[in-house]
Amino acid sequence: MSGKEAIDKRQQILAAAEKLVAEYGVQGFSMHKLAKKAGVAAGTIYRYFSDKEQLLDDVRLSVITRVADATQQGISDEMPLKLRFRTIWFNIWKFAQSNIETISNRMQYEALAATRLYCVREQEWKIFSEVHKLFDQGKEQGLFKPLDNEILAVLSFEASVELARKHSLGFCELNEEVLEAALDACWDAIITH
Repeated sequence: MSGKEAIDKRQQILAAAEKLVAEYGVQGFSMHKLAKKAGVAAGTIYRYFSDKEQLLDDVRLSVITRVADATQQGISDEMPLKLRFRTIWFNIWKFAQSNIETISNRMQYEALAATRLYCVREQEWKIFSEVHKLFDQGKEQGLFKPLDNEILAVLSFEASVELARKHSLGFCELNEEVLEAALDACWDAIITH
């Protein structure tokens, strides 16, 4: 098997695993289901991943990296903080609205055992470095409330994810005017007054 074929097979297994996690959750995930979904023998999976835990870690990393790339697209240090915030907020909205399965996966990975949670969150902040930088600079300038970045993210960007999810599921209809008002409310939640 060539290097490209091995990479393709590994990606095929990761994609199938991501779909299974979205469908059954981490608790309902099994290597047997994965082999069937990926169209490979169970032993083939172990050629690419040492165990289920490593496989799930790699799936999580793949999902988080894809979300981070979409979230931080078009961001630069030269942009004013509010424009960076707005760009990230709408990037999240667009990504979440069209990738509900991926967002569902993220929720599943947050349910992983607490012993690994700190390592996972630390790794995520490295991947989301532009978001982290935005919050740090906002706090340094006295613009943002002096809260942990995790709290600032929940108060601001998590709203975008949840609104996109509810919109995609048909629970609420959101037009551009309502989205702008929601963004302003999120900004208002994290700035000092």
